[in-house]
Amino acid sequence: MAINTIIEARDIHKEYRMGTQTVHALRGVSFEIKKNEYVAIMGPSGSGKSTMMNIIGCLDTPSKGDYILNGHDVKKLSDNQLAEVRNREIGFVFQTFNLLPRSTALANVELPLIYSGVRSADRKKRAVEVLEKVGLGDRMDHKPNELSGGQRQRVAIARALVNNPSILLADEPTGNLDSKTGQEIMELFEDLYKAGNTIILVTHEEDIAAHARRIIRLRDGLLESDTLVSEPILADAALV
Repeated sequence: MAINTIIEARDIHKEYRMGTQTVHALRGVSFEIKKNEYVAIMGPSGSGKSTMMNIIGCLDTPSKGDYILNGHDVKKLSDNQLAEVRNREIGFVFQTFNLLPRSTALANVELPLIYSGVRSADRKKRAVEVLEKVGLGDRMDHKPNELSGGQRQRVAIARALVNNPSILLADEPTGNLDSKTGQEIMELFEDLYKAGNTIILVTHEEDIAAHARRIIRLRDGLLESDTLVSEPILADAALV
């Protein structure tokens, strides 16, 4: 693995048993992602993109092949080690936000740090910093039902960033947002990318994928194409 390579997927296969049938969700997918890349993984329903996302996020393991995450050979890790690597290396952003409804924005963002054993004062300091970074410094004490959809997604992004993960992994991050709010979230991802974060978007929307600098397309469990995007859609251009 090259020194700045953060993800190496080698001949990834994933099979599921459904009754008497075997479903081949991934059939030999290989690629590398380097630090500070901005990559979109695309594909129609059934292409294998969700399965690939689960493997990248250490939520699942390949049936065959090797997945190396920041030097960790995932198949050699125990369940506990896998959970530790997932919490330390991956920041997840989901379409449905997945926030605790009775907790404040600050408490939601602190949650991964509790799992990491960070002491209370340090947790609060770091959570405040990332909430300010995503533009929610004045909404820390609000609960999710007191926030707009875009603000809730910003809380989710702050929670994903709070552990300083190697990768920000976003699954359809604008799927539950109107187009204007979705554009604001994509502007935030652009800022995070320019600040040095590695971002992987999983999406079926061409206009969302076009914000990335590289697009990996899957079809029928195979890698269909892997393309560098020379002119990403920037926020101002999209609003013209």
